Order: sequence, then C-alpha cells, then structure tokens
Amino acid sequence: MPVQDQGDNPSAELPAAGETARAPCPSAGMFGGMFGGLSGKLLWLTVFFIMLAEILIFIPSVASMRIRWLEERLNTAAAAAIVIDGLQPVELPRALQKETLEATGTKAIVLRKDGTSRLLATTDMPTSVDEAYDLTDVPPATAMRDALDTLIFGGSRMIRVYGPVGDTNTGVEVVMKDKQLRTAMFAYSRNVLLLSVLIALFTATLIFFAINRILIGPIRRLTGSMQQFSSDPENPAHIYIGDGGRDELAVAGRNLTSMQMELQKTLKQQKNLAALGLAVSKINHDMRNILASAQLMSDRLVDVDDPMVKSFAPKLLRTIDRAVGYTTEVLSYGKASESAPRRRHVLLLELTQDVKDMLAIDPQSGIEFTEQIGADLKVDADGEQLFRVIHNLCRNALQALTAPGEGAPGTVRRITVAAQRVGSVVSITVDDTGPGMPLKARQNLFAAFRGSARSGGTGLGLTIARELVLAHGGTIALVEKPTVGTQFRIEIPDRPVSLEDYRSRTHSEK
Repeated sequence: MPVQDQGDNPSAELPAAGETARAPCPSAGMFGGMFGGLSGKLLWLTVFFIMLAEILIFIPSVASMRIRWLEERLNTAAAAAIVIDGLQPVELPRALQKETLEATGTKAIVLRKDGTSRLLATTDMPTSVDEAYDLTDVPPATAMRDALDTLIFGGSRMIRVYGPVGDTNTGVEVVMKDKQLRTAMFAYSRNVLLLSVLIALFTATLIFFAINRILIGPIRRLTGSMQQFSSDPENPAHIYIGDGGRDELAVAGRNLTSMQMELQKTLKQQKNLAALGLAVSKINHDMRNILASAQLMSDRLVDVDDPMVKSFAPKLLRTIDRAVGYTTEVLSYGKASESAPRRRHVLLLELTQDVKDMLAIDPQSGIEFTEQIGADLKVDADGEQLFRVIHNLCRNALQALTAPGEGAPGTVRRITVAAQRVGSVVSITVDDTGPGMPLKARQNLFAAFRGSARSGGTGLGLTIARELVLAHGGTIALVEKPTVGTQFRIEIPDRPVSLEDYRSRTHSEK
C-alpha cells in the first residue's frame, strides 16, 4: 500500500527504532513544516532573491523617477516663463511673481534665449546654491549617483536645475529647495518596497505550492517510508510504492523499493542462517561424540588379520579423521575467515586418489575418474584444505553426471583432474563432461546459498573452496570451454622463500 504523506518533518511523527513514540504538537507540526522544513526554506529563499533583484533595480528606478520629477518642474516653469516673456516690456507684479513661484515650487525662474538670460520671477532669492544639475543629457551613472546623494544628504539644500524647452534652443533654469524632491523620492521608494514585497510573497507562494506538490510531497513520502521501514524492516507493508513517474524522484522511489525488498530478503535469509547455525551447532556437538566412538572402534580394524580389511582400513581411518576435523570446523563459514593453512609439500597424485576413494564411484555407473598428474608433482599447500577444495569440485561434477535425465545418449561421462607446474605455480583443473552450469549459477558463482547448480543445493561448496584457495594466495575460476561440461582451474603459488632459508639451502648444497 502507498505510504501516507507524513508532513514536512516525518521524524516528528515516526519514532526511530527503539524509541518511544511521542504525540506531535499540532502547532509545531504546522509552523515547523511551513517555516522549518524544505518548503519554508524554499519560500524564504524565493522572497530573499526577489527582494535582492528589486534592490538591484531600485537605484536605476529611483534615479529615473528623480529625473522625471525635475523635468516636470522644469516644464511647468518653462510654461510660466514663456507666458511671462510674452508680456514684455511689461514687468510682472511682485505678487503675481510670488504666486507663479509657489505654483511651480521654485525660488527663481530664469529664461535663456538667444544667448541671453533673463530673470523672470524671483522671491527670497538665496545667496548661494548648494548643487547644480543640467538635465540636457544626464549619463545613467551620474543620475544614480545624484539620486543616492539626494536620498542620503538632501532635504535642506538649495539646488539649481537647468534644461531645454522642448527641441528649441531656449532653456529654462530654476532655483528651488530639494525638500519636496526628497519627500517624493521617499514616497516612491516606499511604494516600490511595498510592491516588491507583495510581488515576492505572491511569486513565492505560487512557487511554494507548485514545488511542494511536485518536489516536497514525494520527498515527504520517501522520508516517511524510510522512517517506517527503519522502525520495522521485516514488515512488507512498510515497503515504499512509487507513482511510476519518470523524473528523478520517481527513479529514486523505485530504487528505494528495490533496496527495501532486497534488504527484507537479506534479513529473512540472515534470520534463517542464524537458526540454521544454532541447529548445526547442536548437531555438531552430538556428531563429534559419535565420530569419536567410531574412530575408537575403527582403530581395532588394523589388528584384524584379513587382507581385504587391511586394504580399506587405512582409508577408513583417514576418512573418519577428516570427518572429525570437519565437525571441529563445521561452523568456520560463520567466522571472519578459515584457519590459516598449514602448508607443506604434498604429493598431488596421492591426494587426488584419496578424493577418488572418498567419492566411491560405482563401477556400474559408467562414470570414469581420470588423473592426469605426474607421480612426483608436489604442491606447496595445506593437504587437508586442498583435499576439501578438490573434493568439493569433484563431488559437484559427480552430482551433475548422475543427475537423472542429464547427458546425451552415448556421451562418455568422465571426471578429469589434471595438474602441471609452471614455474612456482601449480595449476590444477577439474573437468567434467556433464551438462554444464546453468546461467543463474554462473551469475551467482561463489555466492553462498545462491550459487548452487542443482535444486536443494546451498552453494557453500564453491564458496568454501574459494576461501581456501584465496588463503593460499591462489585463484580459482570457471573456465569457458568449447565442449559440454564444466571446468574449474585452480592455481596455487609456492610460498616465497625467505633470505635466511635460501642462504642456508645454498650453504648446504656447497
């Protein structure tokens, strides 16, 4: 079943494994999800970046607003100046001049025409002017600098502003205080700020709901599934089920589902292995006692004066000794590694013949066992461990050859163990003419409980063989062959000779 949406903070509602569940606070869940989770961070980041963008465009905007405001004052003054200039040579009364200046918000109006300047109206003419601005052609950098200067330091300064009247050569100049200009610029800035905040909040809200549905919602379900699965990984109901999309989150959801299913399978397998280990340890305890008794009784066979008994008694004793050794190390697979090999030079042909005797191939079965090994070929290895390796491979081959329905009619069923020395490495091959390993067994080769080639097998034989070969510093691999059957190659290198041993050997030869 799909995992329910657990909110922005699933950990507040789903306790971790081993923890006690706590009832979440409603207000904490709501405000924590809005302002503390990914959704809240996305909301505030959107607002922050939009406000940052507004700040970057605010200075050019307020500079443009300042130029327009001054141009409006110049245009108003220019209209009044043209009317006053048309009344020449009559001089405008002082009261009318004052009303004109108040209407235009200026202290003086000067008309520049035909290369001459004429003071048309003035009242309370200031003795000095703090700043002068020419609006004929203002560069952007200059406009922004003057706007910041007015906002920061203006409000009580007397300024002189000059600009042309339309496209004519006539110009108008006014003297005024910058208080009204600064007030208008602050009002404009306040409006821009409010509008920016509204745009930022509106945009962030739209992005919040869109991303929350597209991104945050699936992430909540993923994290909620992880929390639930970690609390009870063996419950199949806690496996995440995605929506089958093709985006990155859908792919992550499918991978999470696959991982959870594989983990459940592994946990189940580990649980079965633990139960198996307990059962094997109990059986092993009793089996060792039984084999010890069998060993004591088989020792008496040596004293029996019967040629047949004398021929198979030593082999029986070696077999029981190996069985006792196996029961002692039956749980070695559960350890970090096998015991270190006790290496010595072993005649490989004798060891292979012991493997043949252990297999006890029925002469009526039609299965041949062939050794292609030199009588004097020795391998530097632990005899018992190498016996286990070759015996496991030969036993697998025998089981493949004796399986019902396997092998084409007329095919020679044969197990061949061959070996040769190449320098300091002994190469051993175990070959059979059976049906070969199935694809599943090849894919899980040397994997415990998964690499078995037959139904009911455990695959431990190849796993143990590989560990034992690696302990000798060697290699074991499945060899591709053009004919039917299965072939494994084992390579066991000799131990490096220490400098002291080499010197002592050289000295003895001299």
